[in-house]
Amino acid sequence: MPHVTVNDISLYYEEEGQGEPLLFLHGLGSDGRSWEYQREYFAEEFRVIVVDVRGHGRSAKPSGPYSVPQFARDVFALLDQLHIDQFHLVGLSMGGMIGCQMAVDQPERFLSLTIVNSGPELIAQNWQERWQIVQRRLVLHFMSMEKIGEFIGGRLFPEPEQAEYLAIFVQQMRENDPKAYRAATNALIGWSVRAQLNRIQCPVLVISGDMDYTPVSNKEAYVQEMPTAQLLVIENSRHATPIDQPEAFNTAVLQFLHTVG
Repeated sequence: MPHVTVNDISLYYEEEGQGEPLLFLHGLGSDGRSWEYQREYFAEEFRVIVVDVRGHGRSAKPSGPYSVPQFARDVFALLDQLHIDQFHLVGLSMGGMIGCQMAVDQPERFLSLTIVNSGPELIAQNWQERWQIVQRRLVLHFMSMEKIGEFIGGRLFPEPEQAEYLAIFVQQMRENDPKAYRAATNALIGWSVRAQLNRIQCPVLVISGDMDYTPVSNKEAYVQEMPTAQLLVIENSRHATPIDQPEAFNTAVLQFLHTVG
């Protein structure tokens, strides 16, 4: 099984294809399996690397605390062991946050950055966002992992035809270690690199589902602070855009990568 030891923990990763390295980072409580609809598609042109970050999937799950810079250091260490200097990165939700952290930490290594339903900070700006954070904390303390999966999954995949996606998501959430999941959640709340966005010099594509948790206007605001960034809104999509709209997502990302190349 493809594991590497970095920063005293074991990280699980998989790779396929040849070409420029293209790294995919998953969201909170998920793992590399969430890129099922992207891996084969992009492996036709790129060296695709999918990793389970600390506390997730088949990687080690120390009790914590965790931090976003720590996630970033882990991923950089993995890339170093794979002898990958420069790369493209696609990050969903938490993966997008880790991508932003990595891009301000070592901007010279980025060929491009794609941020999906995410952004450079998780700091409440209004009462609605503060309530969302309160909800997260309540869910963490009073629900089992299965119930958390059902609660979140119901918002991700509410349509009857998405029942299969929902079942898979709930199963993945059930497999999470509760302490590691709490540590990862707490790592995100209050994190920000927004003041450092000017360090990111590579081309940036920000993708938002039109029905994502956070409104499109939030993404518009920080995209305006990034001279190399552009925003794309995918219709009829919620937070898990690579899963609920894979064709539109894959086409958009591939076109962006072609313009970078």
